[in-house]
Amino acid sequence: MRKDYRPYYVKRFDNKFQKWYARYFLAPQFEYFGRGLIFMKPWQVEIFGAGVYLGDCSTVIATPDRKVRFTVWPVWKGSGKIEIGRCCLICPGTRIMSATSITLGDGCMTAQNVSISDSDWHDLYDRSLPVGNTQAVTIGNNVWLGDSSIVCKGVTIGDNAIIGAGSIVVKDIPANAIAAGNPAKVIKYLDPDKPIKTRTDWLSDPVKLAEEFENLDRKTMKGNTIAGWFRSLLFPCKGD
Repeated sequence: MRKDYRPYYVKRFDNKFQKWYARYFLAPQFEYFGRGLIFMKPWQVEIFGAGVYLGDCSTVIATPDRKVRFTVWPVWKGSGKIEIGRCCLICPGTRIMSATSITLGDGCMTAQNVSISDSDWHDLYDRSLPVGNTQAVTIGNNVWLGDSSIVCKGVTIGDNAIIGAGSIVVKDIPANAIAAGNPAKVIKYLDPDKPIKTRTDWLSDPVKLAEEFENLDRKTMKGNTIAGWFRSLLFPCKGD
């Protein structure tokens, strides 16, 4: 729909319910569950295994058709871990799978259907081995992983780098680079004379930002009624 017809207090209740759900059902499954987290559809987030860390002020968005999955192999040479920094954005369909170590720095963004793995998950010659070759993945601060990109084992991606949609990263990408393709290659670098505003900068005062969003909701939803909301759900009209 073009407009959210819910009354403001209904949306506010929905936001509080999602926070409660995440705190009650998801938080116990994380090794670290940060402060100021935002979850959208937290019941579509799945955590398998221990050793998952989610940094403060991060946002995780999931949908019924694109769940977010964090998977750590439970028993393999000391098991793996997933560490996600502060102020990150995890979009629907993101899958992060670790047998050794996957680290995302502060302010990283994963678009829809991003896949990050530090393992082959089977040996090339002995297919009975459950993990195969595994090497840590390190992703720096403020990295943007484009739609449906894949980051493979042993890769390091430098700060501020951008990975193009559909790319497959099998080798290191330096800081401030824009890389794309299969396999991903550097196609250009960010202009060093242009400042970068990161998600970490944007979320430097989360309380103030939350107040701004709340005021915006109050303004855009002013005049919405329960009757109008039900009408939009049951009898949608052109322009809704």
